[in-house]
Amino acid sequence: MRSFLPLLSLGAVAQALHFFIDGTSPKCFYEELPKDTLVVGHYTAEEWDDQRHSWQKHDGINIFISVDELFDNDHRVVSQRGGPGGKFTFTAAEAGDHRICFTPTSTSGRSSWMSVNNPNGGIKLTLDMAIGESSAIESADKGKLQDLATRAKDLNNRLQDIRREQVFQREREAEFRDQSESTNARIVRWVLIQLVVLGVTCAWQLSHLRSFFIKQKLT
Repeated sequence: MRSFLPLLSLGAVAQALHFFIDGTSPKCFYEELPKDTLVVGHYTAEEWDDQRHSWQKHDGINIFISVDELFDNDHRVVSQRGGPGGKFTFTAAEAGDHRICFTPTSTSGRSSWMSVNNPNGGIKLTLDMAIGESSAIESADKGKLQDLATRAKDLNNRLQDIRREQVFQREREAEFRDQSESTNARIVRWVLIQLVVLGVTCAWQLSHLRSFFIKQKLT
């Protein structure tokens, strides 16, 4: 199994491989990595189900993943425990051999680790590893970033639409207020003009009646 890891670094997309773990000891692989090499692994663990006669993925499976630097007194760079499926990532700080180990545990009790129907072992682990696949990972990250950027752009466009609508409503409100104030001012002017005309008319009528009464008394 040591030989397949270098092959994974040759392609942009690595095909998944699977192997069996009997649960008595961890399954380890050794890989010599250059400095600053990015390693990304996706795994899926399945357990043989005697009742269904097939490999099944369930929550009772746990996988412990460890990565040790053999050139640095087995310095551990990855110590991760996950469920039946997950991902692990690390970057080689220095060039040298690395030991990648997988240790499964199961609490399901669905099947024994070794049975007549399952001679290979209790856990089937499917592993998809990319070594030095910075371009593929960056492209995936770029895709996620582009998706986030698109969503952010849509939100900004919606905010711009809301702001334009608010500005339009404020302009309509200001226009309506101006029209109301103009109408009120005209009404006030018209009322004042009517009062002036009415006052002049009353004064003229009073003056005319006064003159009429004076003339009547004199005659």
